[in-house]
Amino acid sequence: MCAPPAGQPAFPAHTEATREPDMRALGPGSIASVLKLALDVVHILLIAIAVILAMALLAGLVVPVSNLTVTVDDDTGARVLPLTRVLIVSVLGFLVAYFGVFILIVRRLRRIVATVQVGDPFEPRNAQRLRQVGGLLAVASLGQYLLRLIGAHFLPNAVTRQDLSDLMTPGFAVLAIFVLAEVFREGARLRTEAELTI
Repeated sequence: MCAPPAGQPAFPAHTEATREPDMRALGPGSIASVLKLALDVVHILLIAIAVILAMALLAGLVVPVSNLTVTVDDDTGARVLPLTRVLIVSVLGFLVAYFGVFILIVRRLRRIVATVQVGDPFEPRNAQRLRQVGGLLAVASLGQYLLRLIGAHFLPNAVTRQDLSDLMTPGFAVLAIFVLAEVFREGARLRTEAELTI
């Protein structure tokens, strides 16, 4: 076996130029950047949907609805029910509020991811933002549950009846978000103590 020339390493070293770039979790050009872009797109779409629903809500307040009906299938066959102004406005109002809540949720998530994108995930306000996300998600989940409960009462064969088990998944999600908020709060506290120590 021939020895390498003097001064030349036996195994070639990998330089920074030859290394494959890896996708980082934090900082510019990271996974957080991709997530921030996705949240920006979702935020715009939610706003567009909310605006369309709000316009429909305003139209429902002024446009005559005396001849509008909806067909519902049940055990006795198809039934034609009138669409009253109160029903239309109530449903559209709930949808506007529902999408409005998710706009607020996505807006706070965008701010959290923006701090992650610059490499500062334990920014002190992130814990408060996560608690707000948990609270807003709880409101949206409870509102959806109550709406389906009311719908199942008036249209038992058109809307699936809800029970308390349907709140388990969103309930665990809300609890997980609040726990994560405490983790972020503790991380921000430790970071502040470390900066004061230095």
